[in-house]
Amino acid sequence: MISNLKPKEATAIINSLLGGVVPKIGVQHITVGRSPEVEAFLSALEDVKNGHSIVKFWIGEFGSGKSFMLHLLNTVALKQKFVVANADFTPDNRLYSNDGKGVALYAAIMDNVSIQTKPEGGALPTLLDKWIEQIMMQTAQSNGISLGEIRDEQHQQLVQNDIMKTVNEITEVGGFDFAWVVVKYYEGFIKEDDLLRRNALKWLKGEYKTKTEARADLGVREIINDLNYYDMLKNFCKLFVSIGYSGFMINLDEAINLYKISTSVMREKNYEKILSIYNDCFQGKISNLFINFAGTKEVLENPRRGLFSYQALKSRLETNKFETQQIRDFAQPVIRLMPLDHNEIFVLLKKLKLVFDFNYKIDLAVTDTDIQQFMEELFNKPGANEFLTPREVIRDFLNILSIIRQNPNVDKKKLFGDLEIKDERPNETILADIEEL
Repeated sequence: MISNLKPKEATAIINSLLGGVVPKIGVQHITVGRSPEVEAFLSALEDVKNGHSIVKFWIGEFGSGKSFMLHLLNTVALKQKFVVANADFTPDNRLYSNDGKGVALYAAIMDNVSIQTKPEGGALPTLLDKWIEQIMMQTAQSNGISLGEIRDEQHQQLVQNDIMKTVNEITEVGGFDFAWVVVKYYEGFIKEDDLLRRNALKWLKGEYKTKTEARADLGVREIINDLNYYDMLKNFCKLFVSIGYSGFMINLDEAINLYKISTSVMREKNYEKILSIYNDCFQGKISNLFINFAGTKEVLENPRRGLFSYQALKSRLETNKFETQQIRDFAQPVIRLMPLDHNEIFVLLKKLKLVFDFNYKIDLAVTDTDIQQFMEELFNKPGANEFLTPREVIRDFLNILSIIRQNPNVDKKKLFGDLEIKDERPNETILADIEEL
């Protein structure tokens, strides 16, 4: 039995993995073979807690567990009292743009803000409410009035003044507008005006398209846009720390979508933004921020389209020349995720069988010997060495468990014999392989 596994986590694990995606919760129950990476990450988290900022690049082949690793990092960071947010790069979400794609990435990040009590996202209102209650308490204490009295209309200006003062102290670029909108959120909070709170949240999440609309709703002069969204992320980082959190961790997955940007100028501008963030973090220009990028080897190393095509990034991200598969350096910015070996995959499949049984409240007649036979069949198929990924192994195994659950008398050996290997890599990865030939 897997200890501390919750029914909600078991369902998320099974349903997500059957769908070919990483579960948002519960990944710690099925983690194998990543202890050194997690230990190094915990050490890095301590540095960030102490005021440093860090950027990491998690590099691995398609299906090797990059997204899984980011979700595991989430779980670890949430337990260390970090605010965590996740977003994927897409054709419409990127770091640099002049047509709304930068602020679209920001909106995705802010929509997915998580804390330990809300690990699936949507925690921004909870954090703002908590911070406002702290300000109200501090204002009441400094003015010698009760918490009940501070809610009275005649004292609300005192709280608004303290909100403006506190936000202006912890913010830099765009601080006044940021503070003004937080005051509006406070007004909605204290007057139970849901529309005003929603409009303030809409602004803070970068969802206003025009200044005119924002001015009409909130009386604010600016909106969050492609040019200033990164400053707002830094403002939020400081705000979260002022509330009492350890820091702000942002995970950005699917970096292949930056690699795929067709125009070299726009691709370079996005890499320039990565360089700017990297320099901010490692030169001490910002505190308590941890940013993780995840991508394939091509995204990092391709000399024409990858991060290495931008010389300033290449010089910072080249692997420690003394590192080998046996001797690893987890302190460097780039962490290469090595494939799980067969023993680790066997342990993973055993764990998945336990989660599956727990989820469906059954005990399937699938033994360790059956799991070994499944692996032998799969790994001996033509193309297995070249194309087989942990994602496909997991999905095939869970699909077989689903068949056995619903058809207890099915011939397991026949199911194992029907396994096929397909090249599941995206077209871009295949094209990159061809380009290198």
